[in-house]
This record gives sequence, structure tokens and C-alpha cells, in this order.
Amino acid sequence: MLRRYAEALTPWALGVAERMLLDVNARDLANWRALTAEMQTEIRREILEAPTGERTKELLAQQVTLIKSLPLEAAQRVHELTIRGLEDGTRAKEIAAEIMRSGEVAESRAMLIARTEVARSSSVLTQARAENAGSTGYIWRTARDGDVRPSHKAMNGRFVRWGEPPTLDNLRGHAGCLPNCRCYAEPVIPD
Repeated sequence: MLRRYAEALTPWALGVAERMLLDVNARDLANWRALTAEMQTEIRREILEAPTGERTKELLAQQVTLIKSLPLEAAQRVHELTIRGLEDGTRAKEIAAEIMRSGEVAESRAMLIARTEVARSSSVLTQARAENAGSTGYIWRTARDGDVRPSHKAMNGRFVRWGEPPTLDNLRGHAGCLPNCRCYAEPVIPD
């Protein structure tokens, strides 16, 4: 029944992910337009006409899968709480309180997905445009505040090749592509 419910979310999840990607793509394109105003006409044309369609389709599919996973994860959490309660003799009232908290857990997970996917979408589109212009990599930049993770702070200012994303905190990915990452890639464009 939960799987059918998750499948019923497909049209809604598709719409949400499409709107988010369109918004991120528009903002990313506006940033590139501002950057390319100083570049030669030919390089600017290459960046603005970069083939981002395939990357956008990949992002859309991944984001729909993440959105559809939310009700299944919430149901799994309730199941585990119930089983654990039966195993250790926890009173029904305490189990019920934890089950009620499942809504908060689901909301927190949804916010994590949203934050991460907006940043990741922007990073992936930046990479597609930069590679189309001949870029082989970028300079890792952080948000430069107290919330930057030590591993990300250590990457600030380093050159990273597009084909070699670093592994930070046991996760592999480019700037802006890791969970809750607010870092960004500053593409290095050849002369």
C-alpha cells in the first residue's frame, strides 16, 4: 500500500522537481550571463548554448526518486519503532510519542533533500556549461562562515578537476553536491 502511495506521488514529485530545476537553471544562467559579459564573444556563445538538457534529465530522475522515498522512509521508521518497542517492552504511550515525532523527522529529511538538491543542481549545470567552454576544473569556494565544515574549509581555494571529485567525510562529490554543502565551484575557463 505504501509503495502504491509512493507511486501516486510521481506526478507531484515530477512537478516539484521540474519547477525547482527550472528556477535553479534560470539563476545559474543569469550568473553565467553576468560572468560572460567580460569574456570574448565566442566563449560567451559557447557557455550560453551549452547542452545542459541531458544533465537536467538526470537530475530530474534522481530528484523524483528522492521525493518519492520520503513516505517509505517515514513508514519504515514507524515500523522499526514499533518492533523495537515490542522487543524491549517500551510502553505504548512512549512508542506513540516517538511515532508522532516521525513527522518532524520526515520534514527534516525533506528540508535536507531540498537544500542539497538545489545546490547540487546548480553545481551540475555550472559544470556542464564550464566543460562545454573547455574548462577542465574549478576552484573550490566555501560560504566563508562559521558553519563551513573543516573538510570543506580545507578545500577552499584548491583546484579540482571535473573528472576527479574529492572525497570529504567519506562522501565523494564536487563543491555544492554533498549533503547540506553551501560551497560552490568557480570554473577555470581557458584563455
